[in-house]
Amino acid sequence: MRIFDPHIHMTSRTTDDYERMAAAGVQAVVEPAFWVGQPRTNAGSFADYFDSLVGWEPFRAAQFGIRHHATIALNPKEANDPHCREALSLVPRYLDKDSVVAVGEIGYDAMTPEEDEVFAVQLRLAVEYALPALVHTPHRDKARGVSRTLDVVRESGIEPGLVVVDHLNEVTVGAVHDSGCWMGFSIYPDTKMSPSRMVEILRGHGLHRMLVNSAADWGRSDPLLTRRTGEAMLAAGFTDDDVDQVLWRNPVEFYGQSGRPHLTATAPGPASFQGSSILRGGS
Repeated sequence: MRIFDPHIHMTSRTTDDYERMAAAGVQAVVEPAFWVGQPRTNAGSFADYFDSLVGWEPFRAAQFGIRHHATIALNPKEANDPHCREALSLVPRYLDKDSVVAVGEIGYDAMTPEEDEVFAVQLRLAVEYALPALVHTPHRDKARGVSRTLDVVRESGIEPGLVVVDHLNEVTVGAVHDSGCWMGFSIYPDTKMSPSRMVEILRGHGLHRMLVNSAADWGRSDPLLTRRTGEAMLAAGFTDDDVDQVLWRNPVEFYGQSGRPHLTATAPGPASFQGSSILRGGS
């Protein structure tokens, strides 16, 4: 089983996690820029954080044969903090980096006017830089948040196929499916999605445009839940090829629209990586 985790916050994880992930079949990851738990006090701290996402983390991952990619953005939660808004001006300088495969995480936390503005600005950056967009949906009032998200995506003019709307559930998947956007699901203990629930969603909505991630971070989470989902799919009667589509070929297809992962979505077998720029992180 080969796995490309399309949303995991390795900054919050240990080197032991990388070792466990590699042993479980994880061969590539995408790490979105996010809120690190401690409020930042100035925009300059974002520069150090973004630098680590395109430098240090790819180096750590490469020691275990894992290709590390990133998405860069001012996250929704900190879009509300006037100390952080200046970080918007830093984002474009990272969007040309070889290992940056999307603008994200963008979207909503509390659905404030400030979040509306920052979301729209960063969708415009995705269009300008011809990159996909990774959209975070709010933890509260998720149905309204997803509806509002889809309205902003439509207004932006970005192609729906370049957008993944993440942290979905049984209530919100239908609207995103019908919008033409990609559907993201975080397999995360207690608060998001379980492997068994994910299997039922795949049965009901199919495998196309589905991204399954662990979203593992500084909270109670598990970077191996992508594999557990693959195992649950097999136990439920899905084929090895079905699992490969969801856990490998789909994320390769979505992030491949950036032109940067240099991954081939071939039949099951060892991953194929072209070029060495991903190992080095940024350009």
